[in-house]
Amino acid sequence: MTKAMIIGAYGKMAQLLTERLLNETDYELVLFLRNAARLDRYSGNQRIELVDGDVLDVEKLTSAMKSVDIVYSNLGGTNLADQIQSVIEAMHESKQERLVYISSLGAHHEVPGKYGEWNEQAIGAYLPGFRKAAELVSASGLKYTEIRPAWLTDNDEIDYEMTQVDEPFKGTEVSRASVADFAFQVVTHPETYVNASIGLNKPNTDGDRPSWM
Repeated sequence: MTKAMIIGAYGKMAQLLTERLLNETDYELVLFLRNAARLDRYSGNQRIELVDGDVLDVEKLTSAMKSVDIVYSNLGGTNLADQIQSVIEAMHESKQERLVYISSLGAHHEVPGKYGEWNEQAIGAYLPGFRKAAELVSASGLKYTEIRPAWLTDNDEIDYEMTQVDEPFKGTEVSRASVADFAFQVVTHPETYVNASIGLNKPNTDGDRPSWM
């Protein structure tokens, strides 16, 4: 039986991924989040272990992930590098090696043109942390997949294309359902996209900024 850990499990994409894994696989899940009562609808589910904790508490994080096969991080914020460092330390302590994590477009200076200039300003407070996190993961020795989504929508659609880290980023938006779908594909086929950084965008959404901005 495969067991996956979802860190930051209350996030929208994390919840979409949780539902996909429950409905389409026999995976067991460890859901790690602050205030785990927010997901108490899963409290009676035999396939789910809810863990209330702070990701910066390495000891608790390590204990929670000891029995899992793959770790998915839905973390974000300006201190992402600190959070990812904690995840890396916990994975080393618990002898885990497969990590899938959410990053952002622009984490590798890969967004070209006016859109790239606009994005640097729009999320300028966050990008240093995302870039440092990417450096930490790359140097960690873990088998990782970095997911770099475009600007996120709640559209009920799965429609995306991918770019590699050495390719210019394409498109300005992508649905959370699309990002969750890609995460689902990697978590259920962990031998794919190893040590890869994948950009995700909805096709034909090129522009200088997202359409709603």
